[in-house]
Amino acid sequence: MKLLVCFKPTIRDLPIQDITICMVLEREQIMKKFHEVTTQLEQALGGVHYEELDISDEVKEQVELVLSQFQRAKGRVDTPDAELHEDLLSLYSKSNDAAIDPAFLRPLVEKLQLTGIYDLTQESCALHEMVTATGEDPDERIEKMSVILRKIKDFVLTETPEIDSSSREKSSTCSGQASTETTHKAPVIPDDFRCPISLELMKDPVIVSSGQTYERSSIEKWLEAGHSTCPKTQQVLTSNAITPNYVLRSLIAQWCEVNGVESPKRPGSLPNKSASVCTPAERSKIENLLRKLTSGSPEDRLSATGEIRLLAKRNADNRVAIAEAGAIPLLVDLLSTPDSRIQEHAVTALLNLSICEDNKRSIVTSGAVPGIVHVLKKGSMEARENAAAALFSLSVIDENKVIIGTYGAIPPLVTLLSDGTQRGKKDAATALFNLCIYQGNKGKAIRAGVVLTLMELLTEPRGGMIDEALAILAILSGHPEGKTNIGAAGAVPVLVNVITNGSPRNKENAAAVLVHLCSGDQHHLVEVQELGVMGPLLDLVQNGTERSRRKATQLLERINRYAEQQKQAQAESEAPIQQTHNQLSQSPPSSTNVLDS
Repeated sequence: MKLLVCFKPTIRDLPIQDITICMVLEREQIMKKFHEVTTQLEQALGGVHYEELDISDEVKEQVELVLSQFQRAKGRVDTPDAELHEDLLSLYSKSNDAAIDPAFLRPLVEKLQLTGIYDLTQESCALHEMVTATGEDPDERIEKMSVILRKIKDFVLTETPEIDSSSREKSSTCSGQASTETTHKAPVIPDDFRCPISLELMKDPVIVSSGQTYERSSIEKWLEAGHSTCPKTQQVLTSNAITPNYVLRSLIAQWCEVNGVESPKRPGSLPNKSASVCTPAERSKIENLLRKLTSGSPEDRLSATGEIRLLAKRNADNRVAIAEAGAIPLLVDLLSTPDSRIQEHAVTALLNLSICEDNKRSIVTSGAVPGIVHVLKKGSMEARENAAAALFSLSVIDENKVIIGTYGAIPPLVTLLSDGTQRGKKDAATALFNLCIYQGNKGKAIRAGVVLTLMELLTEPRGGMIDEALAILAILSGHPEGKTNIGAAGAVPVLVNVITNGSPRNKENAAAVLVHLCSGDQHHLVEVQELGVMGPLLDLVQNGTERSRRKATQLLERINRYAEQQKQAQAESEAPIQQTHNQLSQSPPSSTNVLDS
């Protein structure tokens, strides 16, 4: 029903999903409108040229799925309830209310689901909004709906005398508001902002392994009850891990602000936790350490940053208390100090503080990113490692991904991925993976030379970074520059080897990269066939993870499609030769042959 909002709200095109009576009386027009919308959307999606858009393969799959759903919907016609339509017209035509048989009205009311005062109130409000939205006098259609609604309301109130006066008062109040305060009606909460379990506005949205988002408390109860499937899709969950959906939380907060709705408070947020947990002595100690941070003595600053680093590492209460005491701006200032030891303590302290979710934004808004990038470029190896880990922690919030990429963090992360210690490479890889989820950072990483570095990690003898390298390549392969660079780096044989001999997760990512490389590229399609990928792909289709089965199927389809095109092209090229041969074989013998005979 929401598709109706695509049209300008005239009397014929109003979003009337809340007006049950109108849905029945106007069924033919509504069905026609939906078929028109479906056709328009199907045509629009069918005209998308993927090769001209910088979008990932996953987005293409989603568009194709929606397109196929619209194509199926076009051919499906729902049968309207003709009997219900006739009953409503019959009810309207009855002039004497007393003559209406309750046995006739009762099933009608139940079919319409207008059995209670609340349902009737909502129907009345929706009908009034429909009238006021047009800015015109009510026409015959509206009058017909109003008469039917009045008769149903009279019947319900007569049949249910137990409805108390407060309910009636609530009804009249709502009706009064609808008639005099339509401009102040409560906004409709978007479905995407409601938890699929509780149907309430989400306060703390989290993502489960199926990719669906739920209110944290609701999904935790579901999992605690012993369920192992996604409530919405019924897909088996690969784990019980839940991840905060920061993007959706931000969108909900923006929607609340725009619509004048109080932003939902997340349970468990602890704005005053330091005051309730820390003793006066502990608070005094933290304040003393902050005074040392601003001291002119290098020894005081060194000892203070070292102690704050350890306190922030110890527990969540300390992280909240240190941040609330005002330590973050002071630590940010010390990132540019020439003393490498103080610099290392400061960046590590910020890393530890960033573990607290509320501190992430405070660190970024305090201007920490340029300083952390400076340490990443110029600091000691341990400081560089912790700077990379800090950037990873901060980039969990999506808007921070943009900020971190803007301040030039990606090239030094690629450098650390190449020349760092094993721990440094891991920290750099996790930061790069998270940052490259944002499309705008992919090109920066590719131009910084990350593809060649990742290929070196894939082929190094110890193979300690294969998981991370393939995960990043899978993200970058959906970018046009990434696809070109990965193909030019000779990745295909390495990827085929991973699909043949790698771990399930690595097979999945290798297949994802090959799907992108072989999209519209005949050279790579021939190459993977020559390397014998068909057998491993068939095995992956049968025994791989859900994503690897999907990627293997896509790759097999492209290989088979290319083979069919080659056969067809060969047949077309051989056709003229065969035609000439046939003509020669059917021609009469020459005069010379006749004489010779």
